Amino acid sequence: MSRDIAVEAAGLVKSFKETKALKGVSFQVPRGKVLGVLGPNGAGKTTAVRILATLLRPDAGRAIVAGYDVVRHPREVRKRVGLTGQYASVDEELTGRENLVMIGELLNMRVGTARARAAELLEWFDLTEAADRMAKTYSGGMRRRLDLAASLTGHPEIVFLDEPTTGLDPAKREDMWDVVRAIVANGTSVLLTTQYLEEADALADDIVVINHGEVIAHDTAETLKRVVGSQTLRVRPSEAEAADAVRGILASVATDGATVDEPRNGEFSVPVPNDSVLADVVGRLRAASVEVTELSLMLPSLDEVFFTLTGERNRTAPGASDSSDSSDSSEEVNA
Repeated sequence: MSRDIAVEAAGLVKSFKETKALKGVSFQVPRGKVLGVLGPNGAGKTTAVRILATLLRPDAGRAIVAGYDVVRHPREVRKRVGLTGQYASVDEELTGRENLVMIGELLNMRVGTARARAAELLEWFDLTEAADRMAKTYSGGMRRRLDLAASLTGHPEIVFLDEPTTGLDPAKREDMWDVVRAIVANGTSVLLTTQYLEEADALADDIVVINHGEVIAHDTAETLKRVVGSQTLRVRPSEAEAADAVRGILASVATDGATVDEPRNGEFSVPVPNDSVLADVVGRLRAASVEVTELSLMLPSLDEVFFTLTGERNRTAPGASDSSDSSDSSEEVNA
């Protein structure tokens, strides 16, 4: 495996009785980058993460993490990775500080080193004031931050984030996104599974889409959007009297066979074939003396990409988990 690759999954297969959770999944996580893994409930995302984190053995295929085979050298892998699952796994009867110090000691840090690392992480995650309160008194967002802090205690090269913002409100999710960006800026590689499409769009350098245990797409978000559909040009004229002029201009640049959508809240939209039409439309609007309050050219949303690739809308409710979780927990790795 190239030194530029932090994680490599090659042909991973995993079954639970009659359920085939993974059917030959392959992907790579480049060093210092974020790979987003998307898929509907039960697609196999969590199963893949647990194999990579040495919590499950694959039935077939190979996984290399930080240069080590997860089956042959699980202890070496565990020294180099951090894992944050879908739900906070901190000990609620310990304080935030005690949780982090305990993790440090489990990682064979000296007590003084563990305490210093705990203090550093508590400050970084804005938990210093709550450091000596029991974790059970923490809000959901605070617990998620403490959980992520715990996964970073050992300075991992690679972090697996399995739906890290499950159950958080939008503001707290934005805070977690900032943390992810910060650890990547420090050189950490991240594999992120998420049910939130905008989360993958905001954080991931590349995106893998898994459905029914198989990888059905792997590319950047922008490329996936371009492959799935054309761009949409939107125009909102300042004056209602300009509606006919705007409709005519948009019709002249529309993708073959496309029609101008009826205006919503005064906004017209139409699919267009490429970026160059934007300058053309600006020129025509100016020539027709049409003033606008909004003019935008947009790629399809990642939600539309997801629907096109999987055939279903992302209907998973916040807090829902991969249906393979219950099966995964029944099997352990013999280190």
